[in-house]
This record gives sequence, C-alpha cells and structure tokens, in this order.
Amino acid sequence: MLLAASLVFKASAILLLARIAWTDFVTQRISNRDVLLLLCLGLGALQFQSLQTHSWLEMGISAFGGVMLFLALFPFWLLRKIGAGDVKLMSVTPFLIGGSNLLVFAVLLLVFAIGTAALVKNPFLLPAGMFRHYVQHMDRKGVVPFGVPISAAAICAIALQTYHAIVVATSSGILEQLN
Repeated sequence: MLLAASLVFKASAILLLARIAWTDFVTQRISNRDVLLLLCLGLGALQFQSLQTHSWLEMGISAFGGVMLFLALFPFWLLRKIGAGDVKLMSVTPFLIGGSNLLVFAVLLLVFAIGTAALVKNPFLLPAGMFRHYVQHMDRKGVVPFGVPISAAAICAIALQTYHAIVVATSSGILEQLN
C-alpha cells in the first residue's frame, strides 16, 4: 500500500514537473506555489519510503542535499546568473528523487543542460514554429529557461526510480500479495 501511495505521489510530481518546464520555457517564471507543491509531494513520497524501509536516512540525505544546493546556488542568484525559481526548484529536487539518486540526477542534468546550451547556441536545430517562438522570446528577454533541463532530469530520475521500485516489488512478490 505504501508503494502504491508513493507511486501516486511520484506520478503527480512528474506531471507537475512537466508543467513547470513548459511554463518556464514560455514565461521564464517558476511559481512558488508549484515549487511548494513539489516539496510536499517529495516529502510525502520520502515519508512513505521511510515507513516502508524503516529508515529515515534517505530523508536526512535529501534534506542535506536540498540545503547544500540552495546554499551553493544562492550566490549565483545574487549575481543574477540564475533565476530565483531555478534555485528553489534545484533545492527541492533532492526531496523528489531522494538522496541516493542525486548522482543519477546530476548526470542527467548535465546531459540536458548541454542539450539546452546547444539549442541556445544553435536555435536552427528546433522545428520551424518553435524556432520562431524561441527566437522572438530570446530577443525580448535574453534569458535561458534553466527550469526545463532541471525538470527533464528530475522526470527521468523519478521514472528510473519508479521503474526500479516496480521491478523490485514484482520480483519480491509484493504485487502478487496485493492481488
């Protein structure tokens, strides 16, 4: 039952991350409401996981990771190199993916950030309609939507984590006991 509840929270987080990515791409804004909702979903999923494993270590590692990310990125916000929404979103991601998956998230973030940088440098790689919209938007704002690669990396990390949880539950017979 805890696994099912955790999976519902993770699925909701994936949908919200997709919404955040789209909103950040279109408006260059990440709302505090969305970040707070992600935090609540992440804390809920971590609590279910902690109850299932009888260990609160994962939640502690996630809290430490979130605080460290906030402290590391805050100076970049002060220098106007990154947006406040991006800092808050990065600080919440350890709660969504758990402390044990931070390395997977970091590698995925690197891949998606390099892809974003390639598109910023070469926007002609985009489809025609999106290219026109993107170039007009970049001309007006002159900023890069970093919430998109953050959300994409978090979605992939959550999907991998969910797949792993389902495989473990299937192989251990937990799902058969529920039927």
